[in-house]
Amino acid sequence: MKIPQLFDQKKPVFSLEIFPPKKKASLETIYDTVEKLAGCKPDFISVTYGAGGNLADNATCEIASNIKKSYGIEAVAHLTCVNSSREDVKEMIDRLYKADIENILALRGDIVPDQPMKNDFAHANELAIEIQRKCRDDLEILGACYPEGHYESKSLDEDIHNLKYKIGAGVKVLITQLFFDNQLFYEFLGKARQMGISVPISAGIMPIVNSKQIERTVALSGASLPPEFTKMISTYEHDPDGLFEAGIRYAAGQIRDLIKNGVDGIHLYTMNNPQVALRVHEAIADLLP
Repeated sequence: MKIPQLFDQKKPVFSLEIFPPKKKASLETIYDTVEKLAGCKPDFISVTYGAGGNLADNATCEIASNIKKSYGIEAVAHLTCVNSSREDVKEMIDRLYKADIENILALRGDIVPDQPMKNDFAHANELAIEIQRKCRDDLEILGACYPEGHYESKSLDEDIHNLKYKIGAGVKVLITQLFFDNQLFYEFLGKARQMGISVPISAGIMPIVNSKQIERTVALSGASLPPEFTKMISTYEHDPDGLFEAGIRYAAGQIRDLIKNGVDGIHLYTMNNPQVALRVHEAIADLLP
């Protein structure tokens, strides 16, 4: 099923994100993860693109195809472009099309410091245009957005203005960067609607359940940390089990608030941890259609 149709049929849409294992030899481990994640009954699962956009070693298409065919769960394949040539992108689109993948999350991708950028694509809207040109109605395009504004934008208003280029390029659903302060999401959503963005916007939530995530994910995302979050971190700084439980509660609380306020969708960043995803799902299941 094409993802925009899902958003037409139900609210909220509940989805998960996973990433391919670093070594292709351990690819079977991801299917053990998916087997467990299926217990969350997601409307779709998205599969990230390898860091640096290495086409030769990329397992995104294979994993997305197996999720759809073996587990009966709709799949979304991420596709990045800043480190890809036009031919690389065309080849990946062909792979996805032949694998019966109907939905692509079009992303610029991270700039890798020690890897020279290629010059065919500078922004995600250019990738969306390429997908449209190649496949037209055969593929639906999703895009990313940033509740606190992209770090390269001068302001949130400028970032939302740039976001409209993605919509014009064919993006029909948006998924946000992770955030921990719902009020910032509501402010972003209000501005986006006022500025003419009407496509569904799914809220990206990542449960923080261990100290490594705090050091890496939180720092790299640049997301604002509200007082309740920082209090949680300081309270359980030396209590790993307590932090795990508190992180589950915090994420579930965020999601319950978002659903009660009419969010279009919830996109859970699982970090390939089915235990966490299942616990969060259990805490919000009564609010899901």
